[in-house]
Amino acid sequence: MELISWADFEKIDIRIGTITEVSDFPKARNPSYQLKIDFGILGTKNSAAQITHHYAKEDLLGRQVVAVVNFPPKQIANFFSECLVLGVYTEEKQVILLQPQQAVSNGMKIG
Repeated sequence: MELISWADFEKIDIRIGTITEVSDFPKARNPSYQLKIDFGILGTKNSAAQITHHYAKEDLLGRQVVAVVNFPPKQIANFFSECLVLGVYTEEKQVILLQPQQAVSNGMKIG
């Protein structure tokens, strides 16, 4: 494990957002969804997420998630992912999403 400084941590902008749209992403190499996530004052951002194993599209709509919002956009096939939705990898390398225990306003900063 590599240690980072407090200044390194402060560079990471982690926010709460609500998933407003979910689409299949057939052009992705691994099974994935294309997500639109509302981050309140930051607006809506796109994300590609490999979360199809544990989540059906209809179960994701309206769900609040935790995401890093200050990475540069990453092109995945024909789609630009603008944020990284955070989760925990299971032993089978499947993702379980992180989310707040209670509803909070979109765009709230994690710290």
